[in-house]
Amino acid sequence: MKFLTLNTHSWMEEYQEEKIKIIARNIKEKSYDMIALQEVNQSIEKKCIFKNIKEDNFALVLLKELESLGCMEYSMLWDFSHIGYDKYEEGVSILTKHKIKEDISFFITKSVDQTFWKTRKIIGATIKINEEPIDFYSCHLGWWHDEEEPFKDQADQLLSNIKKDRLTFIMGDFNNNAFVRNEGYDYLIEKGLYDTFSMAKEKDTGVTVKGKIAGWSSNKQDLRLDLILSNKKIGIKYSKVIFNGKNKPVVSDHYGVEIQTEGF
Repeated sequence: MKFLTLNTHSWMEEYQEEKIKIIARNIKEKSYDMIALQEVNQSIEKKCIFKNIKEDNFALVLLKELESLGCMEYSMLWDFSHIGYDKYEEGVSILTKHKIKEDISFFITKSVDQTFWKTRKIIGATIKINEEPIDFYSCHLGWWHDEEEPFKDQADQLLSNIKKDRLTFIMGDFNNNAFVRNEGYDYLIEKGLYDTFSMAKEKDTGVTVKGKIAGWSSNKQDLRLDLILSNKKIGIKYSKVIFNGKNKPVVSDHYGVEIQTEGF
């Protein structure tokens, strides 16, 4: 199976429409089984077209672009985390070409006030492969040193919602640099999660952010913030950074991560 995670920085990018086309063409080419997206925005003032999805929801626009390419098999989930940049409803999304058996969303922050920009929500989907359920979560967590909404509390809340009796993938922007010891990344690994990057037979540097971005305004280092984690040891053929200017053009202030599993 092939998975992709990407913080899209949606509707905040220059040449946004062209970047949507680049993402869509890549999805069609790679035929990912599961895609986790973060910072998936829609305009506050736009019209709802079904449930809480508005007409310019970035995941919906991406889905329509895929359909225009003849790629009709994907469906989407999205939920609203908080107001971003005073004009967007920002959320997390999952796209998959598999039938979704169950879906879930839940807050992981103490705050459930969606006007507060640090409020965080997770979205999850269950699919079946060879009659076995597999869970996937799209995540956008906060920062290790944040006193209002500490990362550790968010991670604990996330892990408390995961079913431990089935294979689970936790994908997204964790806002903690995996190159730094004794902070958020190590906390997740100590809690029993496995990094598909570490398990991959073929891998690159794993760097998903270079320089200053929103939330990392003083950054001068290469960061590995975007991860695909699992709750079990599994075979991983490769883990590659994508949309970094080397493996496909840059489409966001984050690069994406794609993996291919072995055995299923």
